[in-house]
Amino acid sequence: MVNILTKSGWFCLLIAVIGEMLVPFLLAPFYQGYSHTTMAISALGNSSSPVRIPFNLWMLVAGILFLLSTPSIYNLYSETSKTLSIITVSLIGIFAVGACIFTCFFSVGETKDVVTTASKIHGAGSAIGFMLMLLTPLFIAILSFMSENRIAGVIAIISFVLALIFFVLFIMADKPQFQNTVIAKEGLWQRLNLAFMYLPLAFVAITRI
Repeated sequence: MVNILTKSGWFCLLIAVIGEMLVPFLLAPFYQGYSHTTMAISALGNSSSPVRIPFNLWMLVAGILFLLSTPSIYNLYSETSKTLSIITVSLIGIFAVGACIFTCFFSVGETKDVVTTASKIHGAGSAIGFMLMLLTPLFIAILSFMSENRIAGVIAIISFVLALIFFVLFIMADKPQFQNTVIAKEGLWQRLNLAFMYLPLAFVAITRI
């Protein structure tokens, strides 16, 4: 029974990370004018989006899947370091709530000029969630090296560096001085940031299924 629950957790994690990358591409064709390179993923769930309902429902599901995966992640690394394992699953849990589940209930405005209470809550939850999740590959790297899983460790540390670079570019993209430059491609940097944040988790999940 424990083995089945653990495997279920890894499947939840894999479905979550694949869905996070795939769902925006499936929904975007139904949102006229949406651009993957210049618009943030959360724009798919804005108050005027034609795909608001399916996108927000997916974010709720994604958050739940991430939360369901945390026991498997903790069990994998707890013998190596309970403290680091607790920190790692806490980072993922806060991301699941702040950047996924909150997104379902508190949408952004149609444009960044439209500021509402919901968009403020969304912004705060997403910012905290993303910043904490950014550290997850680093902790996966540390735990992997400690448990002598060098391949997972190397993948995780490279992913952390690249995720950090793309996160910085994502933040810079919103600054006025970088408009009309390649740095302004907010959507592209966000997707690459997510891809490398998720890569170590996907790799570990695949090796455990």
